Amino acid sequence: MNEFKNDHLSYSRLSRFEQCPLSFKLHYIDQSKAAPNMPLKFGRVIHAVLEQLYQEVMDQETVAPLSEKRALELYSEVCIAEGLVGISPFEEGADILREFVRSQGVVDHRNILAVEKEFEIKAGPFPVCGFIDRVDCVDEETISVVDYKTNRMLFTREEVDTNLQLSLYQIVAHKLWPWAKKVKLTFHMLRHGISMETERTPEQLETALEYMETLGRMTEETETYEPRLNSNCVYCDHRADCPAYKDALKGKRDFLATDTEDLEDVAKERESVTRIVKVLDARKKELEGILKTHLKQKDELVLNNVRYRMFNTAKTNHPLGSTLSILERFGIARDEALSRIAAVDNKALESLLKALAKERDKSQIILLKAELGAVVKKTYTPKFWAKEVKP
Repeated sequence: MNEFKNDHLSYSRLSRFEQCPLSFKLHYIDQSKAAPNMPLKFGRVIHAVLEQLYQEVMDQETVAPLSEKRALELYSEVCIAEGLVGISPFEEGADILREFVRSQGVVDHRNILAVEKEFEIKAGPFPVCGFIDRVDCVDEETISVVDYKTNRMLFTREEVDTNLQLSLYQIVAHKLWPWAKKVKLTFHMLRHGISMETERTPEQLETALEYMETLGRMTEETETYEPRLNSNCVYCDHRADCPAYKDALKGKRDFLATDTEDLEDVAKERESVTRIVKVLDARKKELEGILKTHLKQKDELVLNNVRYRMFNTAKTNHPLGSTLSILERFGIARDEALSRIAAVDNKALESLLKALAKERDKSQIILLKAELGAVVKKTYTPKFWAKEVKP
């Protein structure tokens, strides 16, 4: 592979190039010194603890609940090794580990196929390397590939169902455990205590391999690694070396529409401003996070003639069943109350229909969707929308 800039590819490399070619160049080609940010360091600590915890289960061949005490011991050791400081992130990490340990129930070493499993596959001429957090045996035909995530934001269903990392892991799973007829792919969202599962079709896996090869060739053949401003710039470990990020923080635009009658120029400046706003908004949230951390210890802060305080806000939700019962006692018919105050959550309904589709006959589901469509009510509100299209 000497003819290539990359001696190998990985999901981390490919996703970094997708997000920002300049960050890819600084990190992997120039090998500039990175400055690990707090989210990255925090995630690395939690991953290391869970890896060691499950490795000990395998090494000691235990069949028992995970030890909360041992998890916290490991957590303290890894925090020291990684230099993770700050009472707020430390407490949050401890809470995540306690909740995770309690949620796992009895863990049987015989059901754990691998922990931090190293792999290498081929995508065209490129070796693709990496590690899988954990692989479990579900039954004689099924395995579960688990990837831990410490994201604050949950993925959307579409993001989970199309995620390149999970597609890569299923390709690897078929190679390492060819006896498994079914592979479940799971993002364990540690901050939220939930698992998001998905699967892949053979066609999706074939497309994923082709896409990884295509991205690999892009990383090799690109001559100008342009910065791509986005809301994740604030977390980039090379932001200190990025001129585009520095300019964005100063509000510097790369284009100004001097003639507002020229719609091409208007649109061009609008996109330039949008990119800057994304960076500034992310930076604003980062700075507010620092202030909020200090406000946990104090009632208020007064800085540069600005007073900062934290306030609790309340949101009221009325349980549907008991609310309808109370209204009925006061002479309001249940059906009438339902029609006036209740609405079905679209995402919840879509999830229900997907679940039913696995249990019911296809013709039944088509009829059900048609009848639901006949009673749906739509409202329209003007909304500005813009999306970049490829030439």
